[in-house]
Amino acid sequence: MVQPLPDSQLVYAGWYDDQKQLVQFFGRIPSDRLLISGGFDTIKTDSKVWLRQVTLPVYQNGLLIGYLQAAMPMTATERALAEFRMVLAISAPITLAVVALTGWWLGGLAMQPIRHNYDHLQRFTADASHELRSPLTAIISNAQYGFLSKSTDLEVQHQRFQKIFDIAKSMSILVNNLLFLARYQGQLPTESLQVIELNHLLVQITDDYATQPDAQHLSLVCKLPNNRITVLGDANLLRQIVLNLLNNACKYTPAGGQVKLQLFTQSHWAVIEIIDNGIGIPKADLPYIFERFYRVDKKRSRQTGGFGLGLAIVQQIVQSHGGKITIKSVFQEGTILQIALPLK
Repeated sequence: MVQPLPDSQLVYAGWYDDQKQLVQFFGRIPSDRLLISGGFDTIKTDSKVWLRQVTLPVYQNGLLIGYLQAAMPMTATERALAEFRMVLAISAPITLAVVALTGWWLGGLAMQPIRHNYDHLQRFTADASHELRSPLTAIISNAQYGFLSKSTDLEVQHQRFQKIFDIAKSMSILVNNLLFLARYQGQLPTESLQVIELNHLLVQITDDYATQPDAQHLSLVCKLPNNRITVLGDANLLRQIVLNLLNNACKYTPAGGQVKLQLFTQSHWAVIEIIDNGIGIPKADLPYIFERFYRVDKKRSRQTGGFGLGLAIVQQIVQSHGGKITIKSVFQEGTILQIALPLK
């Protein structure tokens, strides 16, 4: 018997006659009789080595003269399969982990708008219930007094109903402000935007506000550039925020003070700046000045009918225009407030 060849060559080969009887061979001893007539086959030896065997019929002048059978080891293939199984064993858990993390992350992104709306609804409900509780209690108590009181004094009854009217009017303003905050979330839709010339808008606002009582006791100055400055936005909303800020500046600037409204460009931004030399804002209050229902002077705000929503509304309108708002203030010296809007 011939010794087997290395793994990279034949393990055995045999020649069978046309009757499938073994004639000659080398390598390990094959079967004396050929069991198959042709084709490929994968077999396992007694030493647990896998072989790839091929059996080919041989013809001469159209006549079958015998069969050639040979086999080669599958060691290299087994080694490659083992390496592949190892790669699968390592990569499959990693791939599943990556897929799971990616799915979790994408799921989180998909849920963000829902979560945002849910948080917004919760906040709106909490804000409304917090601020409406006191006026509702006042309305109920005044109404009960009016119904249960046996007083025939018309002046007292008139005062009670006037209180109910004033409280209801204040509640209406609060509800409108809360609905405004709920309505303008995120960027404004493109179809609602129009080209606005800020120079013309600020001149109109200054002329209109100069006749207001809050502006009578001080100097209201408007400084505008000669060139036209235009932005894309909602004119009514921009008018509202400038009026709101002018109102705050004039209200908290002592008699004889000055409030300056000016407009200029800075890089790709149109900047509206309102400067006053009023009472200013304490440093400790500045980080919270744009929060809803935050009041620097709670007693003063209540007396003037404020709810602490004005600057929150201003900030939300500015952000809905793709802009930003900043504030600098020194207590007892004055305040500088800037609104930056993207230039058209």
